[in-house]
Amino acid sequence: MAFGNQLNRPFETNDILRIASQTKAVTCVAVMMEFDQGKFALDDPISKFIPSFNNPRVLDKFNKKDFTYTTKPANREITIRDLLTHTSGLGYAQIGAPEMNAIYAKAGIEAGFVIKKKSLATDINKLGKLPLALQPGQRWLYSLSIDVLGRLVEITSGLTLDEYFRNKIFSPLAMNDTYFALPKNKQNRLATVYTEDPTTKTVKPWKDGTFPGATINYPINGNGYFAGGSGLVSTSKDYGTFLSMLLNKGELNGKRILSAHSVELMTTNQIGDIPFGDNYFGLGFEIISEKGSKKLGQSAGSFGWGGFFGSTYWVDPQKKIIAQIYIQQWPFSHGQLGDQFKSIIYQTTK
Repeated sequence: MAFGNQLNRPFETNDILRIASQTKAVTCVAVMMEFDQGKFALDDPISKFIPSFNNPRVLDKFNKKDFTYTTKPANREITIRDLLTHTSGLGYAQIGAPEMNAIYAKAGIEAGFVIKKKSLATDINKLGKLPLALQPGQRWLYSLSIDVLGRLVEITSGLTLDEYFRNKIFSPLAMNDTYFALPKNKQNRLATVYTEDPTTKTVKPWKDGTFPGATINYPINGNGYFAGGSGLVSTSKDYGTFLSMLLNKGELNGKRILSAHSVELMTTNQIGDIPFGDNYFGLGFEIISEKGSKKLGQSAGSFGWGGFFGSTYWVDPQKKIIAQIYIQQWPFSHGQLGDQFKSIIYQTTK
């Protein structure tokens, strides 16, 4: 299901959408594909592959007046598993805590909707030298972890993240409308993004400046930045194909992308007793618990996530359901719509 207009016409099912953080699932699959090949262990330190993350330090005191800060040594190194579970201690540029936003902004670290041409390798190397917001493994904190993992895939595979996705995931699955950089011959299908007046809630097209330091033109401005946490555009059909592969334990139409074992690891609790509301977190996904299943009817073991512009998806292996809803808008005052969508879906399955 999708809501939105492009160029004052009804939304069409083949419109190309900014899927934002739904990119994270693709990057996590790529990481696990490399894991399947024995390129690393999940509890390897990321500094083994990206040396700038060696001997990490944690933010101690921050001076709001001049943005100076002090740090203290981290208790341990950041592992690949920490990055996959958002327990690395990293923050998130532009949408995180004010202190980390300021530190990242000064270093030129961005969340992925990049305006100017830049390199993932350069930015992730810079990120490794900056302080952590928390001790590794301390708690769950949404972060730039998946962007770091995108760089890990580049290092272990010898391909850019764009090449890796295209050659090893999108082409085998015939996901022909999923890109970091949208070709010119498909740009007329790129959906319009909307925002709303903070007082009247009137909906209007997004203009750059709506979210400071970010552009909605990132799929078409040639920035060359392959943000593993937020950079892709796709269609509901393509992303449904990707989710079908996961529902089918890593294989679709005779093409095995991922081992069944890795899909199982990704879709089971990987954070132990670290709090995450009523649910758990796996390797890239929220996992619905028995308690969480009572809220809207999703089966325990269902997994999913969403995106900055109002999209939500989940996979329910027990009931063989794949569901997606896309809203190309930020901010969005009708945040209850996702839950209402889930309720409607499960009313029809009883």
